[in-house]
This record gives sequence, structure tokens and C-alpha cells, in this order.
Amino acid sequence: MNTDSVCNLDARARVHAALGDPSRLSIVDRLALGDASPGEIGRLLGLPTNLLAHHVKILQEAGVVERQRSEGDRRRTYLRLVPRTLAELLPSTYRQAPRVVFVCTHNSARSQLAAALWVRKSSVPVASAGTQPAERVHPQAVGVARHHGLTLDKAHTAHLDAVVRPDDLVVAVCDSAHEDLGGGDHLHWSVPDPVRSGTDDAFERAFADIADRIDRLAPAVHLPKE
Repeated sequence: MNTDSVCNLDARARVHAALGDPSRLSIVDRLALGDASPGEIGRLLGLPTNLLAHHVKILQEAGVVERQRSEGDRRRTYLRLVPRTLAELLPSTYRQAPRVVFVCTHNSARSQLAAALWVRKSSVPVASAGTQPAERVHPQAVGVARHHGLTLDKAHTAHLDAVVRPDDLVVAVCDSAHEDLGGGDHLHWSVPDPVRSGTDDAFERAFADIADRIDRLAPAVHLPKE
């Protein structure tokens, strides 16, 4: 782990520690809606001046809250949230890959939906494959994709051996595919197989699960630098 990573972890740990108190979390909740003076915060939360000052100091030291002097009464200060600090609580893990390949067992539903969703969120090329590919994309996968403005009408299934290249970032979107792949540098999303129950609700749940995971992964994957 390099120095930058260690510093980032230390900073995030300080923020988590600062937020790990109900009173400080209440201060952050209030400031998420608008700025307030310490006196206003104290009255709202019923905190005595000395205890409020203690909590505000911890939040300031963690970079969660900052003070700004009033442009009206210069004797007053206002507390304001630093949204950037909270946004950085999530890991800033980046991967370089020339292509992302989503893999499931039959390449008929989850991996196809993942590839279609990926195109919406990233310019990194994408493909899909299966460890035991079916003859066609499942009709309910086509239907749920169409319901969300995506198309799988021309999609076809393929075996991973014919698709995956050495530098691809492989994402197994089912447990069986992950276990078939064994070790190696691939990601695993444990998305339940909607085909097993065959209900529209199961396909909607799988779609939502995959869409949420792609929202998190897409910003972290970049094309290799030339």
C-alpha cells in the first residue's frame, strides 16, 4: 500500500470517528439543510456551550465542518458542511482496463443486462459471456431491458473462452460463474438468478441490483494510459 493510500485511509477513519457520536451526527444532519451559527445549533439540539464547542472542534479537525464569518455582524460565525469530505468516505479505488466483461453462467440475463447498463454509464468498451452459454438471451431479460429503455433485441450469447482477453476486467455477476472462474483478479457480484423463479419481479430486482453496482463501478474504471 502506497503513502497516498495510507493517508487517504487515515483521513477517512478520522471522518468516520468524528461521525460516530449521535450529537455530532445530529449537527451534520442539521447542516446538510443549511448553515447555522453555533448558538442556533446548540439551542436546536439542546447542547450546552462547552459540549457543543467540543463536538464542533472534532468535526472541524476531521474536515467535516468549517466556520465562516458573517458578512453582516462580523462578530458572528456560521457553521457549514464540507460535502466533499463526506463524498470521499467511499473508497477511491481505481482500475485500469481496456474492456470490461460481465460473466454469468448462461449469458442469458444478468451479464447481458450488466453490459447494456454499462454502455449508459461508461465509455470503456464492454462485452458479456457465459461459462455455459444458453442458446439465446432470456425473453424476460429482453423485456425488463426494454422497460428501462435498453435493447437486447440483437444480443447473442457466447462462451467466455471465445470472449475474454488477458487484460479484460472480468466481473462475475453470479456465484456459479465466480466459483467456476476460481482464483484470479476478477470481481464478483452475488446477484440472485432471476430465471430460477421466472417472475417479472425477480428480473426487476436483478436489474436494480446490477444498476446500483454499475453506478459504483463505472466511475472507478478507466482506460489504460497510452
